[in-house]
Amino acid sequence: MKRRQFIGLVGGVAALPITARAQQPLAFKRIGVLFGLAESDPEAQSRLAAFREGLRDLKWTEGTNVQIDVRWGNGDAAQVRSFASELVELAPDVILGVNTAPVRALKQATRTLPIVFTGLSDPIGDGIVTNLSKPDGNLTGFSSFDPALAGKWLQLLKEISPAIVRTAVIYNPDTAPHSIFLPALDAAAPSLGIALVRTTVRDAAEIENSIAAMAREPDGSVAVMPDIFTATNRATIIAAVARRRLPAIYPIRYHVLDGGLISYGPDFIDLHRQAASYVDRILKGARPADLPVQTPTKFELVVNLKTSKALGIIIPPTLLARADEVIE
Repeated sequence: MKRRQFIGLVGGVAALPITARAQQPLAFKRIGVLFGLAESDPEAQSRLAAFREGLRDLKWTEGTNVQIDVRWGNGDAAQVRSFASELVELAPDVILGVNTAPVRALKQATRTLPIVFTGLSDPIGDGIVTNLSKPDGNLTGFSSFDPALAGKWLQLLKEISPAIVRTAVIYNPDTAPHSIFLPALDAAAPSLGIALVRTTVRDAAEIENSIAAMAREPDGSVAVMPDIFTATNRATIIAAVARRRLPAIYPIRYHVLDGGLISYGPDFIDLHRQAASYVDRILKGARPADLPVQTPTKFELVVNLKTSKALGIIIPPTLLARADEVIE
């Protein structure tokens, strides 16, 4: 190659846009995050860590090209609404809403800022979106439960304690997405020989009274519905169940980590890691309305053998073999 041609080639490369020679750095963005749980809750911290990990995997690094503003609702509806308004006033590029109450508050606070949600059992029934495949407006995200799981909860209860004939279904009617689970429970109960007792609770005293009432009848059990109320009051529920030596099933792994007997439900840590992918796409220009609501694909069965021994319940070996995690 002649010298003149070589110089021209080098000069041409130097004149190319930066994006043609190296990947352009991601522009600095701002993300808001609103949790319904308390900042001190280990589960909430694990979910936030998974979300941050997902962002890092997608090249979003705090302090370098993104700022994350986190607010904690502490299970207080008024505080959730206040923080929703506060985050909207910060005008972030996108907001992550965790659980139904925070997402409802965010939807009321803004019709324009993009919102990605996670931890919602019934996005349509809760009025968050009208269509899962084509969510309207400024919200999309990841649902957490399939209603059919409710029947599985009763099956598992019967498997670990065949003698049970009644189950208290614990939920807060003001906050729980109970409407999608009750039909599935009603459908599954007769074939299992279980009578359901719909048990509404709004405070610690009602939790204690309802579980005590179930314990006064023979062969009773408890099924705890997924909800921000049962999440923030899980220590009270687990302790009350233990005192009455009742078999109980829970919807999320952290209940069993905290001393519950058995849980079956979606992997919430994985859901929060996945949520980062939608936040990434929105930060790069996608519209929430173009991103379909995703359903969970990863579920986990967790058993606490220490609790089973304390309750005098022998977990069948076949169930232990199916468990994703056994706490001893």
